[in-house]
Amino acid sequence: VSVKPYISPSEVVKTIKSITARYIFKKFPKLKQRKFWGSGFWSKGYYVGTTGAVSSETIKRYIENQKHV
Repeated sequence: VSVKPYISPSEVVKTIKSITARYIFKKFPKLKQRKFWGSGFWSKGYYVGTTGAVSSETIKRYIENQKHV
């Protein structure tokens, strides 16, 4: 993802999580009836790194090591 330097990483993550959650709830409406609706579909945390400082392997390991609920 590439954004203007004045846009904070937290705003980017917030937007991505919001858009993807709406898409998933639209595609799978039964999820709204479960605990996901209203309690936050995504976890509160996130990871941000630049391509100059973080390898794709580091990102891949981070994603693979996330706890699954």
